[in-house]
Amino acid sequence: MINQSFVNGQALYEQDFYLWTKAIVQHLKENRFNDIDIPNLIAEIESMGKSEKRELKSRLIVLLIHLIKWQYQPEKRSESWRSTITEQRICIEALLEDSPSLQPLLIEIFPDCYEKARSKASEETGIKLNFFPQESPFTLDETLNAYFLNN
Repeated sequence: MINQSFVNGQALYEQDFYLWTKAIVQHLKENRFNDIDIPNLIAEIESMGKSEKRELKSRLIVLLIHLIKWQYQPEKRSESWRSTITEQRICIEALLEDSPSLQPLLIEIFPDCYEKARSKASEETGIKLNFFPQESPFTLDETLNAYFLNN
């Protein structure tokens, strides 16, 4: 049994996050809702949602970096690039399977992710930024398509 005196205040959350999560789960299973640290639970759930969004953006940026390099440096294509492209597509697909509500977010974040990828691809390749188009040469569907630019 988890010590009740720690559960109601900030103490357990601040001292032992893992134990705090176990206490919250225990209270939920036992329908002891008055013993739940609601403010910190809300903050953690919000953080989880933000984390999913950050992961989606990060994976999309990495995918776009490698697609840009694949398209604009054909002489330097490698199995490593191909593997990264495939891995990012698989991970994005898995994220969307687990959280389908992220799907509409892709359209919203795509231009910004491309801009970040364009900048990073310029840095990694030594190719001047203005060489790459300001708008993505790939559509979102092409970017996520397993057969696009990866043959």
